Amino acid sequence: MITMAEFFSGRSTETVTRDLLGKLLRYRSPKGLVSGYIVEAEAYLGAADSAAHAYQGRRTKANDALYGAPGNIYIYTSRGYYAFDIAAQSEGEPQGILIRGVEPKDGLSIMMANRPKTGSELTNGPGKLMQAFGVNDLHWNNTMLDDSPFSIDLQDSRMPVKIVSSARIGVSKRGGQTNAPYRYYVAGNPFVSGMRKRDMDFETHGWQEVK
Repeated sequence: MITMAEFFSGRSTETVTRDLLGKLLRYRSPKGLVSGYIVEAEAYLGAADSAAHAYQGRRTKANDALYGAPGNIYIYTSRGYYAFDIAAQSEGEPQGILIRGVEPKDGLSIMMANRPKTGSELTNGPGKLMQAFGVNDLHWNNTMLDDSPFSIDLQDSRMPVKIVSSARIGVSKRGGQTNAPYRYYVAGNPFVSGMRKRDMDFETHGWQEVK
């Protein structure tokens, strides 16, 4: 059984981001267990990435969690919403992965109470999924996954039929990385942010058949 440390070890942030698709993100919230399969995530490549919070080595109290070991949680606010990011490289190398969308599995009633929406609108965006999970503060920021109520289950997972890469959403237009194809998502999954209805696969949600 692979551990989280082995999952991250020696691999590029882009590769890890792709491989997170289909893995189960869990949060043991004060109201109960909530979880969802990751369907969309973005890679941020640190000091050399003009769209990253640590561009040119910027380090502040707000983004310090990015400089932690692989699996360190980086929770931050954007446009009044909270977002969930994970440090992806060795300590001191501030590359991270933003979880942008999940397909709900456990705790649907809890999530709908936290965020009174139905269907894909419940968790099809980074702020939406955090609201649905009931995360509305920075309490678990700069905490390792293993020391938090969050976890990523590498065994309970789905396999995408197709993974699509594209430019990231809502990133800085400075520098040359604005349109870099570091956003990865499960083709056809309704819980991908901005997915057009005509592109949604309502039958399989873009997952391979479980045999």
